[in-house]
Amino acid sequence: MVAPNPWGIYAVCFNAPLAENWLWLHRDALRIVTKETPMPDVYTSSYRHYREHYRPRGGDVGFQVVVEHTDLWVVATRDFSDEVLTTVHELRGQLKAYITLHPEFGLSLAPVEVEPNAPELILEMAHAAALCNVGPMAAVAGAIAQAVAERFVERSPDFIVENGGDTFLCSTRDRVVGLLPDPAHEAVLGIKLAAEDFPVSLCASSATIGHSLSLGQGELLVVRSPNASFADAAATALLNLLKHKRDLDKVLQRAKEFAVVPQGARSDHYLEGVFAQLQGRLGVWGKMELAML
Repeated sequence: MVAPNPWGIYAVCFNAPLAENWLWLHRDALRIVTKETPMPDVYTSSYRHYREHYRPRGGDVGFQVVVEHTDLWVVATRDFSDEVLTTVHELRGQLKAYITLHPEFGLSLAPVEVEPNAPELILEMAHAAALCNVGPMAAVAGAIAQAVAERFVERSPDFIVENGGDTFLCSTRDRVVGLLPDPAHEAVLGIKLAAEDFPVSLCASSATIGHSLSLGQGELLVVRSPNASFADAAATALLNLLKHKRDLDKVLQRAKEFAVVPQGARSDHYLEGVFAQLQGRLGVWGKMELAML
C-alpha cells in the first residue's frame, strides 16, 4: 500500500496504552549526499528530548543507561540501572575486543564472515548482516537492545529497551508504537501491538535524523521482526533502496522477500512488517496496524 502522507514523519516512538504515557524514540541516521541530490535538513542533536514525554504507568519504571555511544532508555517493573550498566559494559567489551582483532567487522559495509566460536553478540550481528547484505555494524544497536532485554525479562516480564530508535519490547499488555513527526513535534500516527505480539522488535532508519550511515534518502523506515538484529539490518538495507518516492514499491517488494526465512537462517530472522516514508508518500506492508493518536 502506498498512500499520501500529510504528517512529514521523521522518527519512531513507543507508548504505553495509546497516548497516555509516551516513550519517544528516534533513529540515528545520516544520508550520503551526491552532487545530484540536494542536502536535506538533518537532525543531528544527541539530545533525546522525546524521553522527557514518558510518564511511568501501571508499575512501569523508566531509566537511562549510557556507555560511550550506547544510550539506552529502559522501561521495566523496577530500576535495574546498575545491572543493565554492567551488562552493557560486558557487551561493548566483547564488541570492541573483536573489532580490535578483526577491524573489518567494524568498518565493512558488506557482510563479514566470523568464526563459529565468536561471542554470541558477534554471531548475531554477522548472521543478520549476511541475510540483509549489509555490514555487521548495521545490526549493532538492535543486537544490544535484544541482548539486554533477554538478560532481564525473566525478572521483569515488562522490559523494553530503546537504543537510539532500535527497540526490543517484552510486554504483558497492549502497547502502541507511534510514528513521531520531526523531532520538535508530537506523534499523530501509531502502530498497535497486542499483548500476544511480544516479544517483538521495531527498528527504524532515517536519512534525515542523526549520525549513522545511510545510502538512501527516506525520512523514515521502520521494520518489525521477532529479532532485533535482523530488524536493524533490514531497516538499513531497505532504506538504502529508498532514494525517490517511486522506489517505495521496490522497497515493499524487497520487504516481502525478507519475510521468508532463508534456508539455513535462524528461525526468528524474518520480517513481519515495514513502514516507509519519503517526500510525502507512505508505503506500508505486513503486520503494521496503524492508528491515529
